[in-house]
Amino acid sequence: MQQWDEEWILPTQGRRFYEISDPLRAWLRKIRAGHGWLLLFLPHTSASLALQENADSDVQADILDFLARWVRDDDPLYRHRNEGPDDMSAHIRTLLGTQSLQIPVRAGCLLLGTWQGAYLLEHRECPQQRRIMVSFLGEGEE
Repeated sequence: MQQWDEEWILPTQGRRFYEISDPLRAWLRKIRAGHGWLLLFLPHTSASLALQENADSDVQADILDFLARWVRDDDPLYRHRNEGPDDMSAHIRTLLGTQSLQIPVRAGCLLLGTWQGAYLLEHRECPQQRRIMVSFLGEGEE
């Protein structure tokens, strides 16, 4: 068993879903991955990772709309306001998501469902620079 690691920087342009499935597939080809696990970690408290629908962008829009209704920006009850009106709401949205994903890989291919894609969700309104730790644990192609 071997391990490959890389750190990626992903610039975001505000609150939305950013699909990372194709860059992950390209990286698996580059390292000549065989069978194993792709591990992702996002070391941020105002962004998250998700496996989600990638065939109909209305799903992503509906999720963002739901989060906007459920977790309001600039709620007057928030104590933490250090970085603007979307700061505390971004932390709460991150809490509802996850900062790590594990995806099985077989014969160098991500074993995602038919309609699944891997995403970074930016919860802040302003552009950010997000780091993603990407690891493959397994065997190289034969």
